[in-house]
Amino acid sequence: MTELPELSGKVALVTGASRGIGYGVAEALIARGDRVVITGRNEDALKEAVEKLGSDRVIGVAGKAHDLAHQTEAVERAMEAFGRVDFLVNNAGTNPVFGPIADLDLDVARKVFETNVISALGFAQKTWHAWQKDNGGAIVNIASIAGLAPSPFIGAYGVSKAAMINLTQQLAHEFAPKVRVNAIAPAVVKTKFAQALYEGREAEAAAAYPLARLGVPSDIGGAAAFLTSVQSDWITGQTLVVDGGIFLNAGVV
Repeated sequence: MTELPELSGKVALVTGASRGIGYGVAEALIARGDRVVITGRNEDALKEAVEKLGSDRVIGVAGKAHDLAHQTEAVERAMEAFGRVDFLVNNAGTNPVFGPIADLDLDVARKVFETNVISALGFAQKTWHAWQKDNGGAIVNIASIAGLAPSPFIGAYGVSKAAMINLTQQLAHEFAPKVRVNAIAPAVVKTKFAQALYEGREAEAAAAYPLARLGVPSDIGGAAAFLTSVQSDWITGQTLVVDGGIFLNAGVV
């Protein structure tokens, strides 16, 4: 990024943003002038992302999303560095299993929910109390179309994303009118996280989409930028499906 716009005066916290969708969201928010705090588990990958995004406007806080101490540190660092947290984008997630839900190890299921749902609630609570309760803002939760319809072999992930959608509605109701809370439900986006869903068969996978391609991180970044902008000031509690039209085919991925 060689030319950056003037600062907007707004600050965002984006979880799971060292690569993939989170990085795409951070990139979109920086492109409009926001300053951004990004989190991720891998410190080296996070440092590289900060350098690419611009260390004058971005800081990284390494840690696991479900770790309460990490959540506290990320919000505190944002407040110390920038003095505010207007926007929260809960993107951190995991899907460590691929197979029938009937055979799912329940400890793995607990890990999926801890990372995908409980961590999002924790970050929302902390940004609410640190800034948003008194000053307003917006929260965007990255869900999935797997949370809207059954998806073979990623059942636990889908159930957790359904919970994320309901969490979005609960937070939207409780945090109104100060804070708007919405979700984005992507279909398959070309990231390392989703690689197992298209690797070696991208053309075949893309052919199922009416728009004839898989998503890319900037598709979700643009949606997140919209949902944290004044153009969406009368939208809350909604889930924006960003899926290349796949739901026109009954949600089959």
